[in-house]
Amino acid sequence: MATSLRALLSYASDFVSHIPFLNTKLQNVLPYEPLSAAPFCPLDGPMSCHNNTPVAGDSCCFVQPGGRMVLAQFWDWEVYAAGAEEDWTLRGLWPALCDGTPNEYCQMIPHYTNISSILRYYGQDELFGFMDRYWLAASGPNNHFWQQAYTKHATCINTLSPACYGAFHSIGLEVVDYFTRAAALFRTLDTYRALQRAKILPDPRRRYPREDVQRALEIFSGGRVVLRCTGSDDMAGTRREDVLHEVWYVYFVRGSLQTGQFVPAQELGEKGDVGNCASEVTYLPKTGKGEL
Repeated sequence: MATSLRALLSYASDFVSHIPFLNTKLQNVLPYEPLSAAPFCPLDGPMSCHNNTPVAGDSCCFVQPGGRMVLAQFWDWEVYAAGAEEDWTLRGLWPALCDGTPNEYCQMIPHYTNISSILRYYGQDELFGFMDRYWLAASGPNNHFWQQAYTKHATCINTLSPACYGAFHSIGLEVVDYFTRAAALFRTLDTYRALQRAKILPDPRRRYPREDVQRALEIFSGGRVVLRCTGSDDMAGTRREDVLHEVWYVYFVRGSLQTGQFVPAQELGEKGDVGNCASEVTYLPKTGKGEL
């Protein structure tokens, strides 16, 4: 099978970002120069959820109160773009509180409904094309899915506040920064190839120990991951959540969302371990007809 577009795009950054013997500071930096005048924050600032005292001054260089960042990926064997048979897709990037509790539907930043129009207005055609291929709605238009993600998650990320952009803010710049950052992080996390290296491949007849799947992805990413499964019925008709469907990579942030370092979390927090997979899981191949 031909190498997928996303695998080609991500190979170089993935290779560098996940070599375990690299210096930690280099390993965790995802370089990104934002489109806008987002705050430039020092790399020696406090890491989210790790400050011992309140952060002085404004919080434009410190993600709070949702100091954990979750990059979630889907493995959807029915809805995917043609040519992406070996690609996981992007579910979203969202904040969680330091104990792992979800942080959703806040009022920190303006709500937007026209995500695709904003991206195109700012000349983000490559980003739009990438999202249209890899940030897919299970049903309905992708633009509506992106709007829901932004309203539910991005509005809880304090460093995206227009006040953090000062006089250089214009309507929608924070939208570009959020989706650019999510796409950039996603591109460093080739889940398919990480599992492939551990000889875990889609096969309807194989069952893999959940611990093996989790270990492979945690070695690859350098931090904790959460596995989510959907259900199937066993021979006795008992419902089991044993079909691998989602992977959540968990991070802290040093600096702002826009320009900071994503540091792999070494623990999930008191309420962050929300994995629901059975002790053995099935990893189904993509057998549906890919859709553009």
